[in-house]
Amino acid sequence: MNRGLILKFENLVQLRGACRQLRTLSYRKVSRAQWKPVQSSAHPVWSALYPQFWQKDKLISIALSQHRHLATKEEAKRKKKKIPLTKGEVEIRQKMTIEELARAMGKDIDHIYEALLYTDIDLDSLEPASILNEDHIKLIVKKSGMKYKSAKLKEEKERENTDAVKRPPADPAVLTPRPPVVTILGHVDHGKTTLLDSLRKTQVASMEAGGITQHIGAFLVHLPSGEKITFLDTPGHAAFSAMRARGTHVTDIVILVVAAEDGVMQQTVESIQHAKNAGVPLILAINKCDKPEADPERVKKELLAHDVVCEEFGGDVQAVNISALKGENLMVLAEATVALAEMLELKADATGLVEGTVIESRKDKGKGPVTTAIIQRGTLRKGCILVAGKTWAKVRFMFDENGKAVDAASPGIPVEIMGWKEVPSAGDEILEVESEQRAHEVVAWRTYVEQQERMKKDVEVIEAKQKEHRMEYEKKQQKLAHLTWRQRKAELYKANKHLMFSKPKERTEMDKNVLSVIVKGDVDGSVEAILNILDSYDADDECKLDIIHFGMGDISETDISLAEAFNGVVFGFSVKANESIKQLAAKKGIKIKLHNVIYKLIEDLKNELNSRLPPSVVENTIGEASVLNVFSVTVGKNKVPVAGCRVQKGLLDKKMKFKLIRNRDVIWKGSLSSLKHHKDDVQVIKTGMDCGLSLDKYIEFNIGDEIICYEEKEVQQTTSWDPGF
Repeated sequence: MNRGLILKFENLVQLRGACRQLRTLSYRKVSRAQWKPVQSSAHPVWSALYPQFWQKDKLISIALSQHRHLATKEEAKRKKKKIPLTKGEVEIRQKMTIEELARAMGKDIDHIYEALLYTDIDLDSLEPASILNEDHIKLIVKKSGMKYKSAKLKEEKERENTDAVKRPPADPAVLTPRPPVVTILGHVDHGKTTLLDSLRKTQVASMEAGGITQHIGAFLVHLPSGEKITFLDTPGHAAFSAMRARGTHVTDIVILVVAAEDGVMQQTVESIQHAKNAGVPLILAINKCDKPEADPERVKKELLAHDVVCEEFGGDVQAVNISALKGENLMVLAEATVALAEMLELKADATGLVEGTVIESRKDKGKGPVTTAIIQRGTLRKGCILVAGKTWAKVRFMFDENGKAVDAASPGIPVEIMGWKEVPSAGDEILEVESEQRAHEVVAWRTYVEQQERMKKDVEVIEAKQKEHRMEYEKKQQKLAHLTWRQRKAELYKANKHLMFSKPKERTEMDKNVLSVIVKGDVDGSVEAILNILDSYDADDECKLDIIHFGMGDISETDISLAEAFNGVVFGFSVKANESIKQLAAKKGIKIKLHNVIYKLIEDLKNELNSRLPPSVVENTIGEASVLNVFSVTVGKNKVPVAGCRVQKGLLDKKMKFKLIRNRDVIWKGSLSSLKHHKDDVQVIKTGMDCGLSLDKYIEFNIGDEIICYEEKEVQQTTSWDPGF
């Protein structure tokens, strides 16, 4: 029986050894392993004694030999694929695997593993298909005594520039007169919209919230004389400087509106600067001259300090006194504009491919992406293929400022265009191309260029971060150089252990000091104006402002989901939220703030920021007393210092908090253990009264010390951010 057990045991041992070698060969993928055959050519010792088990050993040996044969063929194939090494240089690239690096270097994989011993990588977790960091790749090549060179992408050189560009200047002989493009600039509430309303005989001003224009609009005004003037209506507040600047890029004349009773204001000066930077001539419109306190002469003199010299002072700037509300002298202003346009000899080429500029863009529920544009060259017709930014359009419909369909738009004419695939950005250049295929090529090229620029910036950021992390790692390694590998690992675990437990707490505290916002607007220009204001936010140390999403259109369910995920607030400007959206937001506890005036939206946002700030504690002094005498009393076995005081100001209330001041330094804060007047315990001591008091802590008094009675109040902090209103 014992002999039978021994035979079974030896049989199992042999089978286990054979299976282990097969598993090892499979796991290490043959390339790293050097196969060591089991004893098969000669019979094992025990086979002579027990021939019945020899057949099993023979089968195992045959299986192993077949595996060795396959492995040898596989190794031969891989050796043929090795890249020959030239002059000790290795061509490397990002995200190379261990196997790829070994082939590039002409080495076996074991050499790579040996070189990795000099790094912080855990070798047990690596496989031939594991991807190496670029720093580790360079280190391996250096340790091997070789040089490396980065592989260059051939695609960048081979790709042809297929962008669309403007046509060369037109022949003067084909140029025809065009309407002037006029931008009205000025300070908020100085009457810009009222002036436009009077000129085009509409009631836009009465419908606008706050009496200001909320986004850029373009309008064509027909004068009784038959002349046409295209007006760009831009907001007059400093927050929208980018929009004003964009308006002056396509404009020919700037009408500067200044209120006669207010004079030159901050936004007036900025408007003058925008016009000067664009090289656009000015016409001065002094508004509200019908008011008793109006002083047009003061306005003209104030403008002299900003190099705006009117004609009566020897300059070239026309000045017209108007009343936009009553319609006084508006024709004089229009005639002055036409006269200046004639002097400028404004002409354009109405033939050939169209060129223009996007003034405004938005998403319309019925029309889809829509843009308001000024045509600057060529004549736009239905069916034209346009490119703007990274989107394109086949013009389906065109509308004028009154919403009427038009068939063509010549230079200087504002027009609303339907047919865009996506919403272009306000200010984008519009170019006509020959076909849809050409439009796809232009958009693809622009997208590619943007991706390359983004990748270049990302690589710079990544390399800077890698360098920073590498320096930190090297410093840590130097501190731990004298320790063994296991000791280093233990030290690193101890050093980072506290971070694992502090992360949830840190996350909670961070969320309290972060305001995540979603901004939705009616048009691209409005959203851009709000984002420009938010870009000036400079109080991240108080409360971080995080814009997680922005876009055009009404508040959607996606906005509510985003706000819920980030614990944010949805701000909407001139948009709506239907009842189902409001109910969903209320159910999830999400705030929706809808406004029609940008200034009020920003004020509301500031209030939200203030609510995220922790309250500050303010000390309010109730009374002051001076220590005139010092003695001690025995309470049980302990001696208690007692101060004889006189109240100099206010009163001392035992319920309040106290502090002890000596030589202008606060040496104690707390509460009183006793307050007495003529040996009687009291709660309050008033001005001029003497008292004896002791503290809740053993502190010896000095004559001349001051006792201050105070109360603490929490006061809501306000953000230091100033948006410029």
